[in-house]
Amino acid sequence: MKRIILGITGSIAAYKAIEILREFKKGGEDVICVLTSEATKFVTPFSLSTLSGNSVITGLFEPRNTPIHINLAASDVILVAPCTYNFIGKVASGIADDTLSSVISATTAPVVFVPSMHTNMWENKILQENIKKLKKLGYYFMQPETGRLSTGKVGKGRFPDSDSIVKKVYQIINQNAKTDLSLQGKRIIVTAGGTQEDLDPVRCITNKSSGRMGYEIARESIAQGGDVVLISGHTEIEPPKGVELIKVRTTEELANEVLTQASNAHILIGTAAVADYTPVNYENNKIKADKLTIKFKKTQNILKLVRKKYKKLFIVGFALETDNLVDRAKAKLKEKSLDLIIANSVSSLGGLNTQVTLIDKNSKAKKLPVLPKSEAAKQIVDWIIKKIK
Repeated sequence: MKRIILGITGSIAAYKAIEILREFKKGGEDVICVLTSEATKFVTPFSLSTLSGNSVITGLFEPRNTPIHINLAASDVILVAPCTYNFIGKVASGIADDTLSSVISATTAPVVFVPSMHTNMWENKILQENIKKLKKLGYYFMQPETGRLSTGKVGKGRFPDSDSIVKKVYQIINQNAKTDLSLQGKRIIVTAGGTQEDLDPVRCITNKSSGRMGYEIARESIAQGGDVVLISGHTEIEPPKGVELIKVRTTEELANEVLTQASNAHILIGTAAVADYTPVNYENNKIKADKLTIKFKKTQNILKLVRKKYKKLFIVGFALETDNLVDRAKAKLKEKSLDLIIANSVSSLGGLNTQVTLIDKNSKAKKLPVLPKSEAAKQIVDWIIKKIK
């Protein structure tokens, strides 16, 4: 569990901080909201305390054994979202005249500013100089988006969406938590979950994949500093915080997304349980026959397609078989021109544990013991890192 200080300043976008708070709480984090006096005009402390489960801090002079700003400064990250023109100027000038600015003055944790303001204020040279100054001192900034502002005009200064803010914060936490971030600067695609092939508007062909293995690999890749795109088929698991999540359903949708995302990726880890067959015909109405014969055709071999288009991409495949597991995995490794492959038994489908065999390009195999999928993911990612060095 991380302790996150969510600082809110007097912007019309202050109400959007509630969604950020909700996302962090979903991830099990301890969130303490610190409001400037101006922020209380836009969002109420009562709402934030109810959602966070913590008291909301609005003033410096509240009775404590330890000065409140010193206590709050000892957190994992300070996020100021939204952040006004005035507040950026205050911090850049070394002013600490309220709780939030005092916390920032006392902390050694990473501080992330998410500006939100009118375009003219964003483009003001004083603001831009203040931002440059703070960046040089090690503070983090997210760029505002271009869109419709509170005035009704379109311009740069719009508050980013909560998902991108949360992702950025987790990336920064991970960067500061580890001195050796082996995947920093690497964009990694992880596919996960099962695909579905439609028979009619009601029924589909799918498999028993839970998606857990891929989600754990995505989580560990983030922890190693990677910029992770998780392309997920059907699953009922909450995605790891910090990923860029793309939901797909069919094998064709998965193939299209992987081919698109691979253009600027360094590593592809294909854990998705792809349906190998799809019905030749789709019925527009629900099938009601007493007996049914369905003709199938092979679906696209996604990793093979990606390898053909992106020769230099480092591709890791997964093989799931009921028999001759290692031999069949080695055959797939060569057939698809993969860099690595992980062989795992059908018994791992839908479970919390797995037993995998790691096979490299030279067909050298290493069998791991039965492990929780979270631990197996760590060993798999460590193995991948050793192979790309």
